[in-house]
Amino acid sequence: MQESLSAAPDAPDSRARFSELDLALVDALQAAPRAPWTRIGAALGVDATTAARRWERLHASRLAWITAYDAAKSATVAYVEVRCRPRRVESVSAALSELPWVFSVDETAGDFDLFASVAATDLPTLGRAVHRTIGGLRGVRSTRTRLGITQYGEGSDWRIRALEPAGRATLSAPHGALRQTAYSTDMHDRPSPEDQALMTALGGDGRLGYTELGEATGMSEHTARRRVRRLIHQGDVTFRCDIAHPLAGLPAMVIYRAVVPLAHLEPTGNALSRMEQVRMCVSVSGPHNLLVMVWLHGLNSISPFEAVLADRFPFLEVKDRTVALHSAKRMGWLLDAEGRATLRVPLALQRP
Repeated sequence: MQESLSAAPDAPDSRARFSELDLALVDALQAAPRAPWTRIGAALGVDATTAARRWERLHASRLAWITAYDAAKSATVAYVEVRCRPRRVESVSAALSELPWVFSVDETAGDFDLFASVAATDLPTLGRAVHRTIGGLRGVRSTRTRLGITQYGEGSDWRIRALEPAGRATLSAPHGALRQTAYSTDMHDRPSPEDQALMTALGGDGRLGYTELGEATGMSEHTARRRVRRLIHQGDVTFRCDIAHPLAGLPAMVIYRAVVPLAHLEPTGNALSRMEQVRMCVSVSGPHNLLVMVWLHGLNSISPFEAVLADRFPFLEVKDRTVALHSAKRMGWLLDAEGRATLRVPLALQRP
């Protein structure tokens, strides 16, 4: 059943922008989303109060936010290309964005109009969700689905790279330590209601303290702490710090569909996911076996980026590039025209 939108936050300050220190702060929180402010401040070379105060300004302006969600291994994921009837793109985008199992929606310029990322508990449920629910929306002309197979990198792995290397080294393992994850075909071990309540609360604010989590879920602080630490230790929850990327100097988002020979797919996917421009890299079903999403400084950055691809990855053949006109939703957060978070649709897997 569709969940209602959460209450709207205070209107963000449309004049707010990122400073260099703000970007470094985002970088630190991307590396360690729940680290104490003393540790974040030390990495930045400022005191804990300054770090916390700057984050509050960014968060209040909806320039940056920290969210949490089920790990990739827990879900069956697909990427759906949606073609719409004339003058129906905005209404279909809005309808998709209200579905809790559609975690991201991008309006595009290419041979499809919308790019939706969806998740379900198993393959049959995913198929019904795409064909019946999305395909049945008024204004949808057709859909094409690419099933996610292996995730080499996604938004929680991406870094703005504004922090000095010495500061970053104090917060996280080197980028080379990333590990690929195979998506699930059937969720055998579903989260308990208590764990799901915690992840829902953390989806709204990934830095909620244990006292606040206990109050939000009806648990004791001790129980909330124990359960969250277990979720993190077992890799069942993913945290990430997201940003209004157009206001951070990265207005161009490009989606690539590419073909890589099977023998080179895994090393290529792993290497691509470590490039500073690459936001997501996933092997998928269909004739084009690699899906890559990048954030660039502008359309004039596309050709230089593709030249780097051709030089570094001679086995990779780009079959299509699609430019995003607007990201309507990202990991449960609805976004305005400049990429600021406005409302949240709590994430929930589509179930049978």
